Amino acid sequence: MKIVNKLSYSLLFLSLLAISSCSDYLEVEPQDKLTESQNYRDVYDADAAVIGVYGKFMNLAKKYVVLNEVRADLISVTNNADPNLRELQNHEVSPDNPYANPADFYKVILNCNDVLANFDKMLADKRFTQEEYNQRYADIGALRSWIYLQLGIHYGNVPYITDPLKNIEDIKDESKFIRLPFDRLLEELVHFTEALPYVDPYTAESLVINVDGYNTAKFFINKEFLLGDLNLWKGNYTQAATHYRTVMETATGSGNDSERFNTYRLAWGTDIIVSYIRYQEQDLESLINTATEGWGSLFSREMDNDWNYEWIWVLPFSPDFEPENPFINLFSMQGGEYLLKPSQKVIDLWGDQTQLNGFPYDARGRKFSYKTIGGQPVVMKYLSNYLNFETFTPDDFFDKQGQWFLYRAAQLHLRFAEAANRDGRHRLADAFLNNGVHNEYDIPGTVDVTDIQQTHDVPPYDFDARQGDFPYYRGDWYRGTGVRGRAYLEAAEVKGDSTIAIENNIIQEAALELAFEGNRWGDLVRVALRRNDPAFLADKVYEKLQKEGDSRASEVRSKLMNPDNWYLPFNWKEEDND
Repeated sequence: MKIVNKLSYSLLFLSLLAISSCSDYLEVEPQDKLTESQNYRDVYDADAAVIGVYGKFMNLAKKYVVLNEVRADLISVTNNADPNLRELQNHEVSPDNPYANPADFYKVILNCNDVLANFDKMLADKRFTQEEYNQRYADIGALRSWIYLQLGIHYGNVPYITDPLKNIEDIKDESKFIRLPFDRLLEELVHFTEALPYVDPYTAESLVINVDGYNTAKFFINKEFLLGDLNLWKGNYTQAATHYRTVMETATGSGNDSERFNTYRLAWGTDIIVSYIRYQEQDLESLINTATEGWGSLFSREMDNDWNYEWIWVLPFSPDFEPENPFINLFSMQGGEYLLKPSQKVIDLWGDQTQLNGFPYDARGRKFSYKTIGGQPVVMKYLSNYLNFETFTPDDFFDKQGQWFLYRAAQLHLRFAEAANRDGRHRLADAFLNNGVHNEYDIPGTVDVTDIQQTHDVPPYDFDARQGDFPYYRGDWYRGTGVRGRAYLEAAEVKGDSTIAIENNIIQEAALELAFEGNRWGDLVRVALRRNDPAFLADKVYEKLQKEGDSRASEVRSKLMNPDNWYLPFNWKEEDND
């Protein structure tokens, strides 16, 4: 059984559990208008509400990937793309472009508001316990903050609404809801999310369940990761690093050594690294690349231990349930329209890297993240559960399985490195980017590692990666390889000012590691705002368009040199027929 079948079965099980536990099951269905509060009678109704919100949230997957990738520099439109996608690529978005319509985001937000208000009533009426309330309220509250962060990234000034509304159309009335500038919105999001009553992963037995040996915990947003992101955007670098470190330490103290040393640590000794058959490293054909082994198996493997070591938040699509997987249509030539493809810029960027065996390319590119099919480059990350691994054709055209990738360990390490670098920990940031703490803080040839292979810093920058036998040490981070180390690449060189140079390396590495996963536009906007340097963003978009032979490349660059032009028109359109 493929991973998404297990995930979808788990979601179905949760829904059935809620139904069987309460005769008046609360359905929170995707609708055009807000619903009245319904029968929030007990914890099972509350669970049903949580599941309903996530069901509606999944309708945002397509916009999330399209807006964050097409507007940036790693994905380009194909000849099959419609005018709406072309407008996004060329930053000439018309008011009626359905991708620019904020209504879909607010439908989920207002659903969250309604659920949160009813949770408050349930607690006041003692219809569930404080602990039950804390976990569910914090989960939905954090999900709402995540959506608002996306609105700020793409629209700049947006209405910040935290109360239920009877009529969703009221959002269009600026006299009722003032649009907050992005920086002010970030302040509100940090304040609200930091104050949530519960920030750990769910322990609720009615929501976190095992199905056929697999667990549903990673269906739900990781609140500490979100808090790291919010503080990173706000420039609170120590706080951001602290939250990211908390996620990294998820398995610290575990009695299981595999979990302790491998969970979210980009560890050697797992099957999710770029590697070659031992003693055959100079043979191109010895690259380990199957559905269950190699770096690319991150996107195709079942929910085994290695999957759990990397993935932090991921949601499944199944052909048996709504919403339909949108990524087949976007990326696949078979069963889809093949609307989007890897940009020539990112293809060249992967080609500019050097592996430790001297091969002049990054295997995460053409070997794993995309394939050339029918003479055209095809994004593979979203197609690993749809296309046959050997033939690159579907075994079943109607079995459009897939996943929405949201948080994973490499992303966590790069964000931590970004925060640490800005917080003055350049060496540590470089270690996380390249070869890990163990290698960065080692003194080759030293037998007694008591005082090396560790940072000797204050939290959250105190890492112990010692591996020694005389005396014996196995620090929690001794297996950590760094992002480029796991990719079997030479270390990125630091040129010029260390803060800027390392940050440039981190953002470039994010392109190589996280391409197409929905992070890129946010990364470019965040750094350009931090530096007050529009050219940081404008130049990268220009490079993409120039490599695609787009005659408007210079025109688009000039437009993006004005930060006001980074944001989409906030034009509300109730009916989105895209």
